[in-house]
Amino acid sequence: MLHRLCAGFPSPADDYVEESIDLTKLLIRNPPATFLWKVDGNSMRDAGIFHGDLIVVDRSLRPVDGDIVVATVHGERSLKRLRMTGGRPRLMFENSDMPRFDLPEIAEVEIWGVALCNVHWLRPRKQG
Repeated sequence: MLHRLCAGFPSPADDYVEESIDLTKLLIRNPPATFLWKVDGNSMRDAGIFHGDLIVVDRSLRPVDGDIVVATVHGERSLKRLRMTGGRPRLMFENSDMPRFDLPEIAEVEIWGVALCNVHWLRPRKQG
């Protein structure tokens, strides 16, 4: 478990796994404060987060500049990059094809949680 994946010639020892894989142990630091969200849309594609991906979000973490966060803006949740400019938070798209996202001065904003990782499907999953 947790072997590094070589993009060159693999080691024969990598075929030996001595324990089962527990994604909960790997992806979740604080289970009571951790949630999985399915991403809808491509506003974060330049950060490697795509439509249909799953993200692991921890509500117990204090967000810092540069984090990808789940933010609630006027009651609607979305995934954005948090940037601090002059002590004021800004929420940014990570898609160069989208227009800049500026928060109005009077916006009601809550940082709901910090995204820790995402699960990206290499092959689209069939529904049903």
